[in-house]
Amino acid sequence: MNNLSRRSFVSFALASTSLLAMPAISTGSARPKVVVVGGGAGGATAARYIAKDSKGAIDVTLIEASKHYYTCFYSNLYLGGFRDYDSIGHSYDNLSANHGVNVVHDWAISVDSSARKVRLGSGATVSYDRLVLSPGIDIKYDSIDGYSVEAQTKMPHAWKSGTQVKVLRDQVLNMPKGGTFAMVPPPNPYRCPPGPYERISMVAHILKEKNPTAKIVVIDPKDKFSKQGLFMAGWEKHYPGMVEWIDNDTHGGIKNVNPETMEIETDLDTFKADVACVVPAQRAGAIAMNAGVTDGDWSPIVPASMQTKADSNIYVLGDASVASAMPKSGFSANSQAKVAANHIRGELTDSRVFPAKFSNTCWSLVATNDGIKVGANYKAGEEKIEVVDKFVSKTDEGNAKRKKTYEESIGWYNGITTDMFS
Repeated sequence: MNNLSRRSFVSFALASTSLLAMPAISTGSARPKVVVVGGGAGGATAARYIAKDSKGAIDVTLIEASKHYYTCFYSNLYLGGFRDYDSIGHSYDNLSANHGVNVVHDWAISVDSSARKVRLGSGATVSYDRLVLSPGIDIKYDSIDGYSVEAQTKMPHAWKSGTQVKVLRDQVLNMPKGGTFAMVPPPNPYRCPPGPYERISMVAHILKEKNPTAKIVVIDPKDKFSKQGLFMAGWEKHYPGMVEWIDNDTHGGIKNVNPETMEIETDLDTFKADVACVVPAQRAGAIAMNAGVTDGDWSPIVPASMQTKADSNIYVLGDASVASAMPKSGFSANSQAKVAANHIRGELTDSRVFPAKFSNTCWSLVATNDGIKVGANYKAGEEKIEVVDKFVSKTDEGNAKRKKTYEESIGWYNGITTDMFS
């Protein structure tokens, strides 16, 4: 892999320290400036590609509060015992050392689009010629009666980068024998469509080994879900009698959750849980809302470039965007980041812009060496991103095929994190 626009890490560290001490962050460079907010699959990829492919012609600043990033994708495999926690954590050091990206660990609070400035939690401001927002999701705590920021310690959603997945794993491991695990998946649209059902599979995997008489009840606000036939066949094969999925039409709607009594109330019944994972509705991360580039909960984009429809100087990637047929996934964000980076480089350096192409695959692990996937390739239509072709695992695949799919997912994880952080 080529390391273009290399600077020494020591020089960068000294420069960034002095910048953070100033009211405004500025490199004093005449180069066009790109600010990227959010260091996940969309933001880290965009920062790296803009810096690398412009060969130092563009000044790139990445704003990310976390100094060590833990991927949401593959966190379910940590929950299931297939990964250790450190293996899903990544550093931003190489973006600085290898590509000269100015990494600022701070919160982006607001955007002044007329002045083209981002205000940070520290009080500093950063100016930009182009702004890339990849803030992921925020949780709509009030979308479920009884749920709250405080409730998430007892009924963790574990749907954002961070340590909640460790809390959830500890809760599952300490469930009473024969106890009940309850899962409330989110309503559409949400981050990672197969994610809740892979999570159910991973919890079932733990319980089968350590607490085989335990039960799992899934109280779903939807009447169908991604890869439903594949997951349900897998549950029956690997965890017979353990998982009960109840659709919205059957339970009549989730009326309330009570973290003190660990109860979930529906029209059908009130379900008592020993451990509960409750994932509310979601919306674009706060900085996208504050920047004024959303329409409702999400940000509409121009399909060929990922520019927002509200402001051509601002791009929105990944979960926060309205990307039509593309799901909200790490793979999607990574793919969209490359399209945006190509467009930004072309605009700011007057270089060639290639036609937008997108792709996505969502892998899920059902049990040991039982991997399934769904995915598609896409193109930029006039009004939306459109499917070119798609694929999904078959229910009658043999064990060798499923093992190969799981191994393929490991290669993808290693590849995408290298693409983001190397």
